[in-house]
Formats: sequence, C-alpha cells, structure tokens
Amino acid sequence: MRAILPTLSLLAAIGASGCDATPGRTDRAFSETGQTIAMSGGPGGAANACFTCHGLDGQGDGVAAPRLAGLDAGYLQKQMEDYASGLRQDALMTRVAKGLDPNGRRAVAAYYASLPVPAAAPVPVSPAPALYSRGDPARGVVACAACHGDRGQGAGDGGNPQIAGQPYAYTLEQLQRWKTGARRNDPRGVMAAAVRPLSDPEAREIALWLSRQPASPARASAVASGSASVDAAARPAASRETRRPDRSDGA
Repeated sequence: MRAILPTLSLLAAIGASGCDATPGRTDRAFSETGQTIAMSGGPGGAANACFTCHGLDGQGDGVAAPRLAGLDAGYLQKQMEDYASGLRQDALMTRVAKGLDPNGRRAVAAYYASLPVPAAAPVPVSPAPALYSRGDPARGVVACAACHGDRGQGAGDGGNPQIAGQPYAYTLEQLQRWKTGARRNDPRGVMAAAVRPLSDPEAREIALWLSRQPASPARASAVASGSASVDAAARPAASRETRRPDRSDGA
C-alpha cells in the first residue's frame, strides 16, 4: 500500500499539470503574430492552420472557403468570436476559433485584413439584379445594396461586410443558412429577415452576380486596433444584447 501511494500522488501531479490552461512556451511561439497563427494553426497545431482552406494568400479555394484577404478586421474578428461562442455554427471553424484566445483571434483577423485583394481582370459591368439594387417592398425584401453597397463593396467599420468577389457556392450557401436559420449571428436579425422571402432562383441570381463583381480593399479605417466592432466582438456573448427567441441577432 505504501508503494502505491507515491505512485498515485505522482499520477495526480501529472494530471494536474496536463489540465493547466496556461499557454506554454511552444503555444506562445506559434501565436506570436497573426501570420504565424494563420500558417501554423497556433496552439491547435497544423490541423487548425487557416491556410489549408483559405490559401496562403487568403484568397479562399474558389468554392466553399471564402476569401479573407482585404476584408474588414472588425467583421473578421466578430466572426471568429461568434464561432468560438457557438453563435455561428461550423464544426471546423468552431474548433479553430476556440483554440485561440481573444488576442489570437484579433491578431489573425488583423493579418487577413491587411492582405491585398486579388487583382481583378476587367469584366463588363453588368446590371445588378433588381432585388439586389431595389429590393421588393411588397414582399418585405430590403435591397442588398442598402447595406452592402451597389457593387457589394460593403461599408467597412466592422459591419455590412464586402460580399463581392466571393465564390458563388459559398455565397449561395450563406444565403440558404440565413434563410433556414442555420446561421443566426446577424445584428438585429437583418439578414434573416432580408433573405427569408427569396426564392431559390432569386438567391442563385444574386449569388452569381456577386461572384462576378471585383473585390475592393477594405476601408482604411477598418483596423483591428481601432474598430469599435472589434472591441464589441471581443466581449463575451453573454455581455452583449440578449436575443429574443423569435429573432436572430448577432450583436
């Protein structure tokens, strides 16, 4: 019995050290900068490396993984915070976001925001779908352009993100997620209400048109250190506005 007790004490000590959440030297090294996190996965390791889906230059995969390069830093961090809290559901991204602390999420958002947008080849300017530019008040459809700009360039400052130049399949999937309630991290339920009346052909038309629009750089004011949206996103979800069960709200 005397021989067993020291062994049990040793195992308990090892177990306690294994549960220590304090970042170790290796974790700190792999989280030193946003670029390091994007390329290494930070404390989560290579399985969480952002570039494996979003590319070495943050341009996405052209299908399911969106472009992150040049998007607003506040918007990017809010999405990371929402993934980490479970407000925005995605098995892979939730794991990635939870593997980082708020500083890590802030750093990787700032890194992708700083990357250049792709050089777009000249394309004929095509008119936006009527629903995108004007909406349909009779059905309660708000014009997409009212929040995201006449060409999908977004508004910057952490909200109303740029949606031009994203993959068709990705944009269509997000529209369907908003419509069905699978995605519910929109402030005041704006997106859910806007897309709910859309038919499938209308959603496809909007997603296709947006995919053909050139991307544009985020506004210069959209920096991670100065965006009010970043600071708001970094607060725990419980400290933000309580969401009523009958509405979607990511604010």
